[in-house]
Amino acid sequence: MAKVILIVEDEPKNLKLVSDLLQVSGYATIEATDGEQGVELAKARKPDLILMDIMMQVMDGLEATRILKADVTTRNIPVLALTSYAMAGDKERILQAGCDGYLTKPIDIKEFLKTVGEYLSE
Repeated sequence: MAKVILIVEDEPKNLKLVSDLLQVSGYATIEATDGEQGVELAKARKPDLILMDIMMQVMDGLEATRILKADVTTRNIPVLALTSYAMAGDKERILQAGCDGYLTKPIDIKEFLKTVGEYLSE
């Protein structure tokens, strides 16, 4: 059975790119366009991995990650931050919020798929 990945991303082009890459690679995807929707879907569907954009309307990715990591039913789902923030201190701030890993945008396709595969093979 295909591993299920929840993509939480508010930019339609990024969402489509990530979704297409994952589906072509054999993963099943579910999609949310803000952190609040992402939290609801994660709790309802229990995906194998969550790819979380950081800057979003309604609820940002860091707040959504904190909620998921505080909930006993979702705390063990790995969360990978997908962000265009690559400044000094951003990675630490993202990891402190509970994200398990960090990928920068624009994504490097080989690196992206390699990292996703590493988190799903554990």
